[in-house]
Amino acid sequence: MKLGLALPQYGNLAEPGSVARFASAAEELGFASLWVGDRVLTPKNPSDFYSGGTPDRPYPPEFTRFADPFLTLAAAAGATTTARLGTSTLVAPVYSPVLLARTLTTLDLASDGRLDAGFGIGWMRDEYAAAGASWAGRGKQLDELLDVLGEFWSGAPAERTSARWRIPESTVDLRPVQRPGPPVLLGGSSETALRRIGRRADGWLPVWRPPGRLDASWAVVAAAAEEAGRDPGTLRRVLRLNPTPGTATGSVADAAARLAETRDAGYEEAFVDLHYLARDVTHALDLAAELHDLLK
Repeated sequence: MKLGLALPQYGNLAEPGSVARFASAAEELGFASLWVGDRVLTPKNPSDFYSGGTPDRPYPPEFTRFADPFLTLAAAAGATTTARLGTSTLVAPVYSPVLLARTLTTLDLASDGRLDAGFGIGWMRDEYAAAGASWAGRGKQLDELLDVLGEFWSGAPAERTSARWRIPESTVDLRPVQRPGPPVLLGGSSETALRRIGRRADGWLPVWRPPGRLDASWAVVAAAAEEAGRDPGTLRRVLRLNPTPGTATGSVADAAARLAETRDAGYEEAFVDLHYLARDVTHALDLAAELHDLLK
């Protein structure tokens, strides 16, 4: 299994000045990829709860301190040479597709073609309102954004009009290293999201669940890919695991056991987010070394 880590980005680990040190050390330990997430804001009285949230704890308290995903990846890019750099996931529809295309292309160039562009549609209406985006039709907005990225990365003149924005015919000479563009990976667990992955993505970004439940979702992706004339065997599956005290993945040892199970079930890529276990960046690196040793 190709194993990665979430970069220190939020909660106690949100130390932007330590990202380069963490990234370099993680690559030296042998981790194959480094990842960032995305959080726009954390209202005191949010419109929606995070998965498993309650009125008293609508989202993990670590979310109130969240560093910028793009600058975090840029710091990691400059400190590494082989690890792939990914987003899992950007809340895609809250971004201008033109600005997002420019940023992602720049990151792919800065990393010499190591970017994996992971997108989702998020879960909080407040974030959309704060960014000036419409919550309604967010799936369609994601599809339109993917179309725009494809045009910007193709080298052909880019031009598109939607209900939200208008792009006049434009010459785009900033091209990514990877052709036709960085791999596009999509998150999601609804049937609509899974079928979108099968139709048009380069892979899926699932959150850890027992392999049987993952396989049921993957079957939807595979069926949609075949219906679209695509080979599901070419699609990647990059599993995210968030070890959290008091759960089935409450320690590094538990996380290693769960990863071994999914590896045996045929999952070839995964990354671990240590934000809920680590006290600080140095502790996160100690835990990462322990995890790597357990999975050798």
